[in-house]
Amino acid sequence: MRNQRYRVVILLLLFVGLRIPLTAQPITESPRLPDGRPDLQGVWDFRTLTPLQRPTERADQGLLTAEEAAEIEANAVKRAVEADQPSEVRTEPLPVGGNVGGYNNYWFDRGATVVGDRRTSLIVEPMDGRLPETRAGVLHQGGDDSDPARIPQRPVRFRVGGIASDGPEDRGLAERCLLGFNTGPPIVPGGYNQNIQIFQTDTHVVILNEMVHDSRIVPLDGRAQLPDSVRQWMGSSRGRWDGDTLVVETMNFTNNTSSFSPSVRTSIGTGATMRLTERFRRLDADTLLYEFTVNDLSSFATPFTAALPMKRGAAPVFEYACHEGNYGMQNLLAGARVEENIGKEQ
Repeated sequence: MRNQRYRVVILLLLFVGLRIPLTAQPITESPRLPDGRPDLQGVWDFRTLTPLQRPTERADQGLLTAEEAAEIEANAVKRAVEADQPSEVRTEPLPVGGNVGGYNNYWFDRGATVVGDRRTSLIVEPMDGRLPETRAGVLHQGGDDSDPARIPQRPVRFRVGGIASDGPEDRGLAERCLLGFNTGPPIVPGGYNQNIQIFQTDTHVVILNEMVHDSRIVPLDGRAQLPDSVRQWMGSSRGRWDGDTLVVETMNFTNNTSSFSPSVRTSIGTGATMRLTERFRRLDADTLLYEFTVNDLSSFATPFTAALPMKRGAAPVFEYACHEGNYGMQNLLAGARVEENIGKEQ
């Protein structure tokens, strides 16, 4: 009888343990400020090889094996080494009037490791690790050519009506240096410049993005949200403490901001009805757990949540001078005017 009781207890513990969320991790005592709140300040690096969505070939696999994780990380190192070789540098003349190409691997900084618990996706809800179904008629930019709602040109965060060259307003928000493609909110890894810096007082928290050097100033004093008629590129954020977790609620995004950008190449919906909840929690001296929940039932069938461990950065954040010395916008608009004049002459 006694052995049977032990077996029942063990089975219950196993059952409960299997239901613990993947994001549950042991917490050690973290630094605190004089007011007793956790000290979230510093530079935090959010690069990771773990994808936002679980790859379809791992549909039933929630965790990587140690061997699989090692292989992914070794391949990343190999790509980085190959990108630094002379073979990656263009030596032949650029094609006249043709596509000169874009970034190669030399310019990307995707990180070198998967997340510590070896999850196959950053998304933890839904349990399949995939974005929920989108609503019928929701605007898609980039992505799969088979999607009938897709605008075929690759977006840079969000653009209205596709790419045009009548003026700078026709270009994407990131191309105009209004929003970066990994700044969010929410913050999703991608590309390069993948750091944030947090500043903290008793009454405010500031989240500075390295990408496009934009800052969110988050009041903690309980003030009301902005009126619905006031819309901002990065939304209106209000923060509060839930124990040792900083919770930031953001709404009032513009209808020209994508509801969600899964990658630098895709965006879904507009932010007009999105409500975003972010959670920042220190796990230890060198790890900040960032979790976000997107609730936009105008774009997605259900809310979804992702968890991203950020590591303490080893270097300060330098100013991201987005347009300094960048003649891309001027040249593409000037080129469009030349093409128009050629057309008139013909």
